[in-house]
Amino acid sequence: MVIFAMLGTLMFCSKIILEVLPNIHLLGMLTIVYTVVYRKKALIPIYIYVFMNGLFAGFNMWWIPYLYIWTLLWGATMLLPKNMPMAVAAVVYPILCALHGILFGILYAPAQAVMFGLSFEQMLAWIATGLPFDILHCGGNFAAGLLILPLSELLRRLDRGIYRG
Repeated sequence: MVIFAMLGTLMFCSKIILEVLPNIHLLGMLTIVYTVVYRKKALIPIYIYVFMNGLFAGFNMWWIPYLYIWTLLWGATMLLPKNMPMAVAAVVYPILCALHGILFGILYAPAQAVMFGLSFEQMLAWIATGLPFDILHCGGNFAAGLLILPLSELLRRLDRGIYRG
C-alpha cells in the first residue's frame, strides 16, 4: 500500500512541477506505466492522485471529469495485450498516450456540458476552443510516452526486488 501511495504522490508532484507548461505533464505516461506493471491495482495510485488533486485544488466541478478520464486511459491500456512484443509496445504505448492527450478535451466536454447546461453546439464550440491546448497535450504525451517502456521495465525490476526482500 505504501508503494501505491508513493506512486500516486509521484503523479501529483509531477503535475504540480509541470504546471508552468500548458497541458504538458507526465500523468498519462505514469498511468500507462502503472497499468502495464500493476494491472488492476494501478487504479490505487491513479485514484490517490485524483483525490490529492481535489484535496489540493478543491473538490469543485472541474474535478468531476477526473473521476473517469484517467480510468478511460487505464481501461484502454488494460485492453492491450499483456505480452506485446517490445518493438510493437514501443510504438503503441506512446501513441495511446498521445491519443489520450488529443482526446482530453473531448472526454472532458460531456461533463462540462451537463454541469453548465451547454447545448451540443456549445459543447462542440468548447471542444474547438480547447483544440490548440489538446494538440500541445498530444505532443507532450507522445514525448512522455517514449518513457513508458523503459520506466515500466524499471518499475518491474524494482518491484521484484522489493518483494524478494
